Amino acid sequence: MNSLEQLPLGWQILVGALLLVGGVFALVGAIGLVRLRDFYMRLHAPTKATTLGVGGVLLASMAVGAAQGRWAVAELLIALFVFVTAPVSANLLAQAALHRREPSEAPPPPDQPLP
Repeated sequence: MNSLEQLPLGWQILVGALLLVGGVFALVGAIGLVRLRDFYMRLHAPTKATTLGVGGVLLASMAVGAAQGRWAVAELLIALFVFVTAPVSANLLAQAALHRREPSEAPPPPDQPLP
């Protein structure tokens, strides 16, 4: 089986749904990157939503592979790489911004009442 049209209807629906969910998460991450106000807020959108978008596309690729009877080793390695490196790189970027004393437009947290 070389094309998606040769997959059974159930597999096609599953792959389409996973691609749609992955695309929506990627779109939300991209919109968040453009619309949010400061660096710290912009950092949150691509590291969370876009990572889930890539995860949806990788799951769709795994589903196609499973329907064709092959192992999804490459997709698992890509998923492992993305899900490990995205939070680490976001943490390093946030630490660098804190070190540079980048300003934030987020309101300060309210004071906690004493017990």
